[in-house]
Amino acid sequence: MDINSQVNTAWMLTATVAVTLMLPGLALYYGGLSRTKNILNTMMIVFGGFAVTAVLWVLVGYGLTLGDSVGGAGLIGDPVGLLGIQSLLGAETPEGAVPAILIAVFQLIFAGLTVGIIGGAVEGRMKFSAWLVFSGLWALLVYFPVAHWVFAFDAADGSTKGGWIANGMHAIDFAGGTAVHMNAGVAALVLALFLGRRRGFPHVGRPGSLPIAIVGGGLLLVGWYGFNGGSSGGINDSAGVALTNTLVAACAGVLGWLVIERIVRKAATSLGAISGMLGGLVGITPAANSVSPVGSLIIGALAGVVAFLALGLKERLGYDDALDAVAIHLLPGIFGTLAIGFLADPSSPAGARGILFGGSWSLLGTQFVATVSVFAYTLIVTALIAWVLKITMGLRVDDGAEAAGLDTTLHAETAYHLDDVRS
Repeated sequence: MDINSQVNTAWMLTATVAVTLMLPGLALYYGGLSRTKNILNTMMIVFGGFAVTAVLWVLVGYGLTLGDSVGGAGLIGDPVGLLGIQSLLGAETPEGAVPAILIAVFQLIFAGLTVGIIGGAVEGRMKFSAWLVFSGLWALLVYFPVAHWVFAFDAADGSTKGGWIANGMHAIDFAGGTAVHMNAGVAALVLALFLGRRRGFPHVGRPGSLPIAIVGGGLLLVGWYGFNGGSSGGINDSAGVALTNTLVAACAGVLGWLVIERIVRKAATSLGAISGMLGGLVGITPAANSVSPVGSLIIGALAGVVAFLALGLKERLGYDDALDAVAIHLLPGIFGTLAIGFLADPSSPAGARGILFGGSWSLLGTQFVATVSVFAYTLIVTALIAWVLKITMGLRVDDGAEAAGLDTTLHAETAYHLDDVRS
């Protein structure tokens, strides 16, 4: 392995460790937002969905996502020859490149986290067994194909073909505004609709532990450096710009949320601060290497505002997205993807020119078509998966289990021993 490969591999190993922190970060964030009687179940939802997805990724997911496009159509990768990723062990690493097996595990984490994000919609009412089956089917039928569209690029030598959004349309989605955040947000919305509202919605109790949620959000911020920075594939201009824009957008998201929250609710809350930060991070994810730091300020701040305003949709429209996966991931993900059409800076590593920099409307049109395509596909296929599971094994626990809490009824555990606290 040449020196450039060694340096890039070292960076990708670091980014992989960082992005892995997002798994406990997401579990803590969602767990802290859950009611006390469901904290452990919510964390199990995140870890369980990740585990199922990881196993499927090794068996067939890598090939379906990053394999040579079947028939060159750009719709799905060919897993033949990549089953079990065994063939990656002896693969030659080109000069300056990163070992393929390291890219495989990096992308595995993306897949598992995307499934985990969906779990924010189901707090306190979904069967754990149904969730594990849903996770596997959704990864196979939704995430792997969509990730192929967005993340699989044609090989420079023409030996392999990638996805139609990345190569046919040349849409910009640096680290997953469509494939990860919008994809998971749409699925969360669909699953929430099929599950129905929690008992007593919208008055269902308060978060079990805001400090735990805030710590989880902090871990997500650290992991996002790996999420966006690692998507550069090595040490290059994209990595530096992506890291800078990630932090800038996160801070702007905090302020964007808190300002609008102070105006509307007359208070600036800790939960609002961490939610705004995540909204800003989601918004910058697709645009991390295509906008300037000023552009990331704009995207982050407005994404925080978008996330706050989206909170009211679930009460007005009647769906019960328990932990706000739709508000935090779906709408800021759409916003960030479309904002590229306006704010793409030609001096950035992506080199694209948005409307505000004298570009044409074609880039915005490309971003829009990519967004609508992923939205429609995910909506339809997720609805079919949820419908089949609902009429076969059932999605929702019974009323008694829901009232008692899923920690005790499904896992025979409790997060807190309240008798000890009282004594």
